[in-house]
Amino acid sequence: MRKIILWMYIPILLMSCASKVAAPAPTALPSTASEAQETLVNFLELLNSKQYADADTLYGGDYEQLKIFSPDTEPSDHAKLWSDACQLAGLQCLKVRSASLKNQQGDTYIFQVEFSNPDGNLFVLGPCCGSNATDMPPVSQFEYQVIRNTDGKFLVMEMPPYVP
Repeated sequence: MRKIILWMYIPILLMSCASKVAAPAPTALPSTASEAQETLVNFLELLNSKQYADADTLYGGDYEQLKIFSPDTEPSDHAKLWSDACQLAGLQCLKVRSASLKNQQGDTYIFQVEFSNPDGNLFVLGPCCGSNATDMPPVSQFEYQVIRNTDGKFLVMEMPPYVP
């Protein structure tokens, strides 16, 4: 009986002493919709919380409109450009209410985003500049592209909605 018990414990002892071989690290991160969504929501939340330099690291779009909003700011001072646009020029750097994947094509992810006003109600962009609701229907869902660049980093390509 002792020999049987001993023979049962030997394999357990050997397995516990064996060195563990680590699995090789992946060479590239998988491109996933959840990572793209996380980048988008993080970007918009950083703008909402006035962390403009951090938000800028997640932006891959054009800066021309930001430069128009703040012509006296040095074009390379992206944090100041974002600050001026969100606080002074009419970009609606609001809290994200929802961000839903609409489509994916390769490393480009298209999301529909809804925002909340500071009072918690749904943000709706109404008609602008003399138009009426028939000519320019109100919009509450905004399309955002998030791309994965050649370095494997996800970047948001659009700015928050603008209200003149």
